[in-house]
Amino acid sequence: MEIPLATTLDLLCVAATPSSRTGGFAAPDEGLDEGGRRHAEKYRLEPRFRAEVLRGSARAAAETAQALGVTATIAPALDDADHGAWLGRSFAEIHAESPERLAAWLADPLAGAPGGETMAAVQARVGAWLDGIAPGDRPVCAITHPMVVRAALAHALALPLRATLAIDIVPLARVRLSFNGMWRLQGLVPGE
Repeated sequence: MEIPLATTLDLLCVAATPSSRTGGFAAPDEGLDEGGRRHAEKYRLEPRFRAEVLRGSARAAAETAQALGVTATIAPALDDADHGAWLGRSFAEIHAESPERLAAWLADPLAGAPGGETMAAVQARVGAWLDGIAPGDRPVCAITHPMVVRAALAHALALPLRATLAIDIVPLARVRLSFNGMWRLQGLVPGE
C-alpha cells in the first residue's frame, strides 16, 4: 500500500506596520514599525518551515522574512488585496473625505475598496495558488496578509468568505493547513 504524500502550509501574517496599528490600507512600500520588527525578530519558525519560504511582494512581507532570518521567494498570489483608491490611506483620512463610502465598505468589505480587488478575486487568486502547491510532500511557509489568509481559509475549507471576516488575523498570527487529498486546518495561533 502506497502512503499518500502530504503538504503542510504555514500561513504567517506579516508583522505589524503603522497601518495595521492605526487602521488603514497599507501601501506596498510600507515597512514594519519598530514593534513589528522586534516581534518578528523574536518569532521562531520551526526548522522544517525554513527550507521553503514564500512571500508577497510588499515591503512588510520582505522585512518580516528578513527579521525572521530567512530567504523568501516572491509569490505574487500572496500579495495583499489591491485596495484601489484607498491604498496607502488611513481609515481616518478616508472617513474625513468620504464617510459614506467608508461606511459602505465596512458594511460589505467583500466588495473591495473603490477601484480595488474584491474578496472573491483574492480567493480565486489564492485558491489557484493553494491548488498548485497541494500535491507533494513538503512543509511550506507563506508570509502574507490578513485578507490573503482569510481567502486561503475560505478556499481550503469551503467557508463562505463572509464567515472568514469574523476571524482576527493579527500580525504574526499563524494558520497551519495540511493537504492529504483535501485541505485541513491544523491550527490557528495568535500573533503578537
